[in-house]
Amino acid sequence: MHKDVSTTAPGAAHIPSIPDTPLGFLAYISQPHFVFVIGGISVEVVSAVLNQSVPFFYKFIIDGVEAGDQQIVLLSVIGLPIVVMLVQLSHRASSWLTMFWVTSGKKDTCDQLTNYALKHSHSYFTDRFAGTLTGKVSNVANSLEQLITEIVWTYVSVVASFITTFAIMYIVDVKIAGLFAALVLFLILINLRFVPKKRELSRKGAEASSKLQGHVTDIFTNNVSVRQYTASNNENETVDRLSTTYRNAQRRNWMFSDRTQIVNIVILGLFLIAVMYLLYTDWRAGLVGTGDMVLVVSLILQISFTLTWIGRAFTNWARFFGNMDEGLKEIIRPFEISDSSDAMILNVQNGKMEWQDVQFEFGENKVFKDFNLTITPGQRVGLVGPSGAGKTTFVSLLLRQHDLAGGAIMIDGQNIAEVTQDSLRQNIAVVPQEPLLFHRTIRENIAYGKPDATEAEIIEVAKKAQAHDFISELPDSYDTLVGERGVKLSGGQKQRVAIARAMLKDAPILILDEATSALDSESEVSIQKALHELMAGKTVVAIAHRLSTLREMDRIIVLESGQVVEDGNHQTLTQAGGTYQRLWEHQAGGFLQE
Repeated sequence: MHKDVSTTAPGAAHIPSIPDTPLGFLAYISQPHFVFVIGGISVEVVSAVLNQSVPFFYKFIIDGVEAGDQQIVLLSVIGLPIVVMLVQLSHRASSWLTMFWVTSGKKDTCDQLTNYALKHSHSYFTDRFAGTLTGKVSNVANSLEQLITEIVWTYVSVVASFITTFAIMYIVDVKIAGLFAALVLFLILINLRFVPKKRELSRKGAEASSKLQGHVTDIFTNNVSVRQYTASNNENETVDRLSTTYRNAQRRNWMFSDRTQIVNIVILGLFLIAVMYLLYTDWRAGLVGTGDMVLVVSLILQISFTLTWIGRAFTNWARFFGNMDEGLKEIIRPFEISDSSDAMILNVQNGKMEWQDVQFEFGENKVFKDFNLTITPGQRVGLVGPSGAGKTTFVSLLLRQHDLAGGAIMIDGQNIAEVTQDSLRQNIAVVPQEPLLFHRTIRENIAYGKPDATEAEIIEVAKKAQAHDFISELPDSYDTLVGERGVKLSGGQKQRVAIARAMLKDAPILILDEATSALDSESEVSIQKALHELMAGKTVVAIAHRLSTLREMDRIIVLESGQVVEDGNHQTLTQAGGTYQRLWEHQAGGFLQE
C-alpha cells in the first residue's frame, strides 16, 4: 500500500516554469502545436500575397484591351477568378490550421493555469474570491484566442500585404513606393505611442471585470445569508457600484480606441490625396501607363482599409496584452509552499507523529514556541482548548498548509517538510467541521478520494457511516446532485457523506475537526459507531468543542496559547482540578463555552 521512502517522488522537484508575460506565455503554450502555428501562418501569407496580386489582372486586362491583345485579355479574365478562388481557399486552410492552434492552446491554458493555481498554499485561496480566480483563468484563455487570431489574420496578413504592395508599387513608381513606405512607418510610430495608455486602460478594465465577477459569485454562493439578513439592497448597491466602475472603464477604453482610429483616418486621407495627385501628374507626363495607374489605384483602395485599422490592431494588441498580463501576474507567482528538489514519498507504516521544538507565528503572534509532542502509533488523541489556543493551526501545520519558522514535524521518522505535499496528504484523511462537498452526485462525493471505487465499496462505507438509509430514500439515490457545497443536504447528512468519503480513502492518519458539531444529539449517537469504525487501526487527532465526543479517546491534550497545559484521558482530567475539569463543568448542552 505504501511506497518505499527511499524513492524520490516523480516530479517532486518539478515546478511548472510557466512564463508570466503574455508573449512568453503565448510562445510557451504554442510550442507543442508548432506544426499548426507554422502551417496557419504560412498559408495566410500565401493568401495575403495572392490577394494583393489581384490588381495585376486589372492592369493586364486594360493593357491588353489598349494593345488589342486578345490572348492576354483572355488569360487575365480566366486567371482572375482562379486567383480569387485560391485566395479564399488558402484563407480557409489557414482558418482550419489556426483553429487547431487556438483550441489546443485554450485547453492547455485552462489545464495548466488551473493545475498551477492548485499548487498554491491554503493562504493564497483564503485571500481571494474563487470567482475572481476563475475569471482570471478565463480572461487569459480568451485573450490568448484573440491574440492568436489577431496575429494570424491581422499582423501576418497585414505585413505580407504591405510587403507585396510595396514591391508592386516599386515596380510601377519608386516615388509612390517611397511615399507608401513612409506612411506605414509613420502610422506605426504614431500608434506605438498609444499602446502604453491602451494597455493601462485594458488592465484597469480587466481588474474591474474580475472584481465584479468575484463579488457576484460571492453573492450567489452565499445567497442564503443574503436572504436571511435581507441584504439584497446592500448587495445590489455594491454590484451597481462595481458594474459602474466596469462600465466606465470600458467606455474609457472604447473612446480611446475611437480617438486613435480618427487619427489614423485623417493621416490615411492625407496620404491618399498625395498619392492620387502624384499618380495623376505622372500619368499626364506619360511616366505611367493607364494599366499601371489602375493597378496602383486598386492597390491603394485595397490596402486603405487595412491601413485604417492599424490603430485598431495596436489597441487590440494592448487590450489582449493587458487582460493576459493581469491574469498571469495573479496566478503565475511563486509558490508559498513547495516541495524540495529531493522530496521523497512519505512512507507511513505506523502513524507515529512527533513535534520537535516547533515554532510558528502569524505576523507577530507566536502560536507555537518550542512546542514538543509525541503521538504514538494508533493512538486516538483529542485536542481541547479555547479559541486561539492553536488547535486549528495544529491541524494546518500537520497538513503542511504553512511552513514552520523552526523545528520539525515528523511522521514515522520522516520530516514532512522533506516529503511531497501530495504523499503527505494522501496519508491523512480529514473530516472537517463543515464538510466541503462538490456540486456532483453523492456517489462522486463519496468516491472522491478513490475514483475507481466499485459500487459495492461505496455502498459499504455509506452503511458504516450511517448514510445509506437516507441516501436510498432520495429520489435519485446515489445519483442525487447535492448542490453547490452540498446545500441540498442537512448538516448531519453532509457530515455522514464526508465520513463515508474518509472511510473509503482509508488513510493511516485521521483528523476529525469538530466532526460531530453539525449533528443533533440523536444523530450524534447514531454516528458514533461510524466514527469508531473509521478510527479503528488509525492514528487519530480529534478537535472538539463538544467534550462528550472525546470521552473514549486514549488521550486528551489541552492547549492554551500554543502550549500543552494538560495531558491525560477523560477520566483523569475531569478529576485533576485543572483546565479540562473547569471546561467540562462549564459545558451547556454538551458544548464548550468559549
